[in-house]
Amino acid sequence: MKSTVEHLSPTRVRINVEVPFDELKPDFDRAYKKIAQQVRIPGFRPGKAPARILEARIGRGPVLDEVVNAAIPVKYQEAVVTSEDVKPIGRPDIEVTEIADGERIAFTAEVDVRPEITLPDLDGLTVEVDETEVTEDEVTEQLDQLRARFGTLAGVDRPAQKGDYVQIDLSAAVDGTPIEEATTTGFSYEVGQGGLIDGIDEALEGMSAGEEKTFTSKLVAGEHADKDADITVKVTTVKERNLPDADDEFAQLASEFDTLDELTENLRERLGRSKRMEQAAQARDRLLDKLVEDTEVPLPESVVAAEVETRTHDAVHAFDHDEDKFGEFLSSQDKTREQFDTETREEAEKAVRYRLVLDTLADREEISVGDQELTERIMYQAQQYGMAPEQFVQQIQQAGQLGVIYQDVRRSKALITAVRAATVTLPGGEVVDLSDLLGPDEDETTVEEVPATDVDGAADTADEAADTADTTAESTSDEASDKADAKA
Repeated sequence: MKSTVEHLSPTRVRINVEVPFDELKPDFDRAYKKIAQQVRIPGFRPGKAPARILEARIGRGPVLDEVVNAAIPVKYQEAVVTSEDVKPIGRPDIEVTEIADGERIAFTAEVDVRPEITLPDLDGLTVEVDETEVTEDEVTEQLDQLRARFGTLAGVDRPAQKGDYVQIDLSAAVDGTPIEEATTTGFSYEVGQGGLIDGIDEALEGMSAGEEKTFTSKLVAGEHADKDADITVKVTTVKERNLPDADDEFAQLASEFDTLDELTENLRERLGRSKRMEQAAQARDRLLDKLVEDTEVPLPESVVAAEVETRTHDAVHAFDHDEDKFGEFLSSQDKTREQFDTETREEAEKAVRYRLVLDTLADREEISVGDQELTERIMYQAQQYGMAPEQFVQQIQQAGQLGVIYQDVRRSKALITAVRAATVTLPGGEVVDLSDLLGPDEDETTVEEVPATDVDGAADTADEAADTADTTAESTSDEASDKADAKA
């Protein structure tokens, strides 16, 4: 077999392949056997008719078609493997250019490829991250959140204010017609928490038990979604939360510590750890942005188009692929379909650009992924989806997504390698050492220490750090739940 490569652009090639007939004998044997099973010829059992009898009965054409259709994908893969500088990242467009019976077949395959990308020297990169100083106000806020978990509610004879808990009855009407599905009674709600109905918090503040008020707001779901409705709210009870005193007794109730000072110091340490995780996420994301900004990345059009198609499909899928409903949703967001398409295209280009940079970096740094690392990522994602690991593995194998997870881990490790090699500084210029979070070297880095950045640049570690900051007090309390129950 002969093959040559023409570079049509930095991201697309044409592979010309010529295969002599003497290399196709196994393909002809399989073709005759397959056709013999399908054609009934008197005097021969199924699958036993000789090749010359088959050709005399059905002609040479069907045999050649079967050989060509079976051989081309295999020969295309062989041509790709033998061409070291060709790294396809899309499906090829194949055209048969010649079938010379008894001599050769020839075809061309045009396919998008990974472009040649020149990355900057990692040692010369510098990124700046935020300070990690924990303030007393932040520690107090965490302590107050913990106290709130052990607080009690008591009825009050006064108007409701922000932070109070009220029991309410709600009803709605559109053009004077009551909306049955928008009616509820005995609903408990914290004044000021938001997320229920626009305008509800403003209406509730200042209301006392037994009072009723009507205001106008848009419904967000159901048959009358996006329509103005008259919302009637009636307050039946008003309660305030009484927090326990912040003292040693509370520390013993809410944690494993004996004194308030010990509990406070633990909260401070947890906040510091959370901020350092945020710092590592900042270093990672900002370094990736800098790598992309400083690198010229030609974009393969078919790959970008596939990314756009996937993102558009996912967006419309949420509306059961009803374009009218999707259009109504965009209108509610003050966005046109043209704006959505433009933004989707920009996001897709960004995603592809990030992937190409990270893949190039992984190749340059010779990053590999071990079985344990792949297993850890699978376990992590299964937990995120609330699935048993065995079930998750089965589904991703059926969907052909195991390779995607492998690439995610590889890109994550490549980015961690870049952060370790770059210089990370604080706003004042002081160098930050993140080695305790990243690991001392590539071989010892684990997936859990710094989760992967996805192709959109979203920081999983930043999300994890934010969740840690939000639940620091909750974690401290959970560690001592048995102790609290015993005291009760």
